[in-house]
Amino acid sequence: MSGSTETSTRPQVDRVPNASTDLKLEAVVIPVSDVDRAKDFYGRLGWRLDADFAFDNGFRVVQFTPPGSPCSVQFGTKMTSAAPGSAEALYLVVSDIEAAQAELAARGARVSDVFHQGTPGAQFEAEGAPGRANGRDTEHGSYGSFATFRDPDGNHWLLQEVTTRLPGRIDGTETVFVSTADLASAMRRASVAHGEHEARTGENDENWFDWYAAYMIAEQTGSEPPQ
Repeated sequence: MSGSTETSTRPQVDRVPNASTDLKLEAVVIPVSDVDRAKDFYGRLGWRLDADFAFDNGFRVVQFTPPGSPCSVQFGTKMTSAAPGSAEALYLVVSDIEAAQAELAARGARVSDVFHQGTPGAQFEAEGAPGRANGRDTEHGSYGSFATFRDPDGNHWLLQEVTTRLPGRIDGTETVFVSTADLASAMRRASVAHGEHEARTGENDENWFDWYAAYMIAEQTGSEPPQ
């Protein structure tokens, strides 16, 4: 129509430059009703206390970091309008689901039994839901075994066992092991795989250390492991 203008609703994706700035997720805020109670709970889990700052206007921030995690959790007063306990499915990735479940339980968390998905998405269902199948993933597959727990307010944490990353999930030039426990677990898996490798070849591998290193890096980056 004469004199009118048209506005395109198509996204201008061709004008968006390639991302070049790091955006590192380093802290997540969870809503709690009793700051000191939450501080005691996360401290008993063995998480590192990074900060507890209180100000005259009533603002207070407490920060904890789970062992081996690059991301921290914050809570306090005057930090969020979300209802206490409303945080859901905060992921904690572990290399050994049964060891992690046992340690958290020993530290006072009420952790669910280890389970796997009987139906897709069962890890997000309530404890006791029929979609949760008892025990680890039957094939011990990476990403397939879970456990859950809640803090005193009801904020929901989800443990997921990850041993081998899907391709492209890790920058191969920055592969790291974030803790001695993580490294030891990777070495144990490499030892089992290397034993199978020697059984296939029928030879003793004198350069086992090179094979271990290649296998452990391949696990993290999702690339093809050595044969």
